[in-house]
Amino acid sequence: MKILVIEDEVRTIQLIRQGLEEQQWEVDIAYDGAMGFQLATRQAYALIISDIILPGMNGLELCRKLREVGVSSPILLLTALGTTDDKIEGLDAGADDYLTKPFEFKELMARVRALTRRNIGIIHTANALKVADLEMDLDTKTVTRGGQEIILTAKEFSLLEYFIRNQGRVISKAELAEKIWDVTFDTGTNVIEVYVNFLRKKIDKDFEPKLLHTQIGMGYVLKVIS
Repeated sequence: MKILVIEDEVRTIQLIRQGLEEQQWEVDIAYDGAMGFQLATRQAYALIISDIILPGMNGLELCRKLREVGVSSPILLLTALGTTDDKIEGLDAGADDYLTKPFEFKELMARVRALTRRNIGIIHTANALKVADLEMDLDTKTVTRGGQEIILTAKEFSLLEYFIRNQGRVISKAELAEKIWDVTFDTGTNVIEVYVNFLRKKIDKDFEPKLLHTQIGMGYVLKVIS
């Protein structure tokens, strides 16, 4: 997997590229937002690192557009603007993390490790998601595991998509209620447990490894356990 670096300062991009390649990462580079958008929508990246201040399309607009077309690779924003409001704006645009310039390279690498660790085993493209041998085609709304088609309802499909996009993170019932059902969680209903069980039977019952796990008292997590 590759990392895409989008930065218009030649010296900065050269230093980042050199450092990443020394850590055995393959690196693609872009010098403006438009070029970065084209690259990010053509192939999957383990991580996208982008400056906010870019010629033409800035980093915030780039984040929004990438999320709008379904690119869900982690995005780390770099900027000299370090106020809380600036960080919130970047996160609201779809970024996963924020690093203020100037920074030490070891801090950048710590962010890279953290963001790519969340996505080990998951492949993101503009129209497909894949974890282990489970694949979702977001265009045709189809799901397969081990090459076998799995029939899901619309709600089950939305639930699975949310789990895959948040692979490795424990998701509470309250969050699922808000994001998938668009309601405040009602502790008197078991609808979420019911749907998670429906989904687990379809994607896990006849397959290995098991992907969807219950964290007692906390929620659910989709991850590959080796």
